[in-house]
Amino acid sequence: MFGYLQIQKSELLVREFEAYKAVYCGLCKQMGKDYSFLSRFSLSYDCTFYAMLLMSLSRSCSGFRDGRCTFNPLKKCKYSNCENDALSKAAAFSVISVYYKLKDDLNDSGFFRKIITGAVLPFFSHWHKKAAKKYSEIDAFAEEMMRLQSKAESNSDCSVDEAAHPTAYMLANVFSLEAGDETTSRIYYEFGYHIGRWIYLVDAADDLSDDIKKGLFNPFHTNGGRFSKEQIMSILNQSLARAYEAYNLIDIKDFKGILDNMMMMGFPASQNKVIEKLNGGCNE
Repeated sequence: MFGYLQIQKSELLVREFEAYKAVYCGLCKQMGKDYSFLSRFSLSYDCTFYAMLLMSLSRSCSGFRDGRCTFNPLKKCKYSNCENDALSKAAAFSVISVYYKLKDDLNDSGFFRKIITGAVLPFFSHWHKKAAKKYSEIDAFAEEMMRLQSKAESNSDCSVDEAAHPTAYMLANVFSLEAGDETTSRIYYEFGYHIGRWIYLVDAADDLSDDIKKGLFNPFHTNGGRFSKEQIMSILNQSLARAYEAYNLIDIKDFKGILDNMMMMGFPASQNKVIEKLNGGCNE
């Protein structure tokens, strides 16, 4: 994923921020344990959100333990204790997501970035096999997403909805895996779909200027011209609002203050940073 699912630190209580850091560090440690030290460089805020949501739904966090940071042994930190596979699942999702992102970058990147991507990909290919073996359903959804994304982006008449659907569909199905009944499955699907749609589109907005310069596909720059700042903001707000409506139907058991902070303040703040980079005006 892309790193847009962040907290609004200034609005968190101290104990909430400490809990968030403990989950982040716990996921980092789990990635090192399940894959390798180097896999920790793929750790993202997005997968931390996923891990925290999984732990909240299953009430699997049994507290925190003191430790030292692997990257900086002089630094003390806390790690979250997890009684099920929530952290392992989030670690696998991170590895799987980065693996397919790297494969996609080989097609869209410039010469020097292709060299770097080609050097890193074999490591993630090895970790991906391990993650896919344990969480085959997540890998199948991610693989299907890449196939659908490639098909959509090769269509010169691809709409915003068509371009965002593969990522939205993938996350909808991944979140639905956690449901225990049909009603809950529909809620998780709706939440995952609109969060996935928002992530894809906010990333597209973030990359808009670079994609135009490089002649790469971007749903906000079509044959009809470039979308205006106001149009992009309206589309992003719609996705975020739909995700929030579904989120309010989810039975959040733990970390509610942190997850509420992310949904109501952190994600909008990430979006605002992207919007501020855009130029206004009507379609050109």
